[in-house]
Amino acid sequence: MLLGINHLTLTVHDLRRSLQFYSELLCFTPLVRWRQGAYLQNQELWLCLNVGRPQPAQDYSHIALTVEPNRFCELQQRLTAADVCFWQENSSEGSSLYFLDPDGHKLEAHVGDLGSRLAAIAQKPYEQLHWYPQGQAVIKGYD
Repeated sequence: MLLGINHLTLTVHDLRRSLQFYSELLCFTPLVRWRQGAYLQNQELWLCLNVGRPQPAQDYSHIALTVEPNRFCELQQRLTAADVCFWQENSSEGSSLYFLDPDGHKLEAHVGDLGSRLAAIAQKPYEQLHWYPQGQAVIKGYD
């Protein structure tokens, strides 16, 4: 039935500023822009920016993006040089950067995938952890 994430839409205050952030810092390719929005792409990820009044979540909700391991430090330097706000320190497996976009949307750049995360929690289980058979199958390749 469902095949994956079709696209992400983020409400932004200043379209030009957000286009610059996502294209220059995060290497999204701008595809089309109109008065109230824009479409960008990075690999298979389709991002829609929509002009409005952003109200980012105040909880842990965030968008995690995969970063190539050999480009992690480059991204960290790029974000730091641009004075991007970091909202959390990494405490999980793999390298991660937790940062805000210009409108306060919480983003994460993460080295790793679901298999590496499951393998890590198999080694150091979360409180009240319960494994489903499908989860155990995923980590078989990480043993």
